[in-house]
Amino acid sequence: MREELYLIADELRAIANAGLHWGENGYDKERYERVLKASARLVAALENGSTDDIHAQYTGDLSHISPVLCVEAALFRDNKILLIQRSDDRTWAMPGGLLEVGESPAQGAERELWEEAGLRGKAVRLLALYDSRFWPARTRIQLCMAQFLMQADGDPCLHIGLDEARSSLAEALDVGFFAEDRLPEMHVGHVRRVPMAFRLSRQEAGASFFDTTS
Repeated sequence: MREELYLIADELRAIANAGLHWGENGYDKERYERVLKASARLVAALENGSTDDIHAQYTGDLSHISPVLCVEAALFRDNKILLIQRSDDRTWAMPGGLLEVGESPAQGAERELWEEAGLRGKAVRLLALYDSRFWPARTRIQLCMAQFLMQADGDPCLHIGLDEARSSLAEALDVGFFAEDRLPEMHVGHVRRVPMAFRLSRQEAGASFFDTTS
C-alpha cells in the first residue's frame, strides 16, 4: 500500500508539472499548483516530513513529467546468472541502475555491468521492458526497466582499479554466479525479474516481454 501511495503521488506530480509547464491560462495554473501541493502533502504524510520541503524539491525539478528509464544487465554462464550483493540492504540483484543522459539503453546496461561487476560486456538482446507498477520496486516514482541479455568475457571483480572506471564498492559488497535453483536472498523486484530473466534467456516466455494492462 505504501508503494501504491507513492506512485499515486508521483502521478499527481507529473500531471501538475506538465500543466504548469505547458498551461497558459492563469486559472488552470493555479489548479495545477494545488495538485502539486496535494502530491507534496501525500509524500510528507508518508514520510512524516515537511510539505514545504517536498514542494521545494518538486519546484526545483520540473523535468520529471514521465516515467524514469532504468537498465538491467542479465549475464549467464553455465546456466547461472551474475548477481551483485547490494551494500544498502545486503540483498542480491542484477547489475543495473538509471540510464544516464547521452547514452542508449544498451550502453547503459553495459556501463552498469562494468561499474558494478567489473566486466566489460555487450548487450546482445532486449529481454524485457518492465513497468515498476507491476514489478515491485522501492521507489517514489514510476520506473520503466529495460533488461538486456549480455555477453562478457573474464571474471567479475569489485575492485576494478582502473582510472576510467568507478569503484563499485559503494554499491556492491560481493558478486557471483548463481544457479536458478540456488538463488540467494533477492532484492525487491528482482525476486520475480531474475527468474523471468532465466526463462526469457531460454525463450520459454517468448523472445521478449513487456507489461500490458490486460
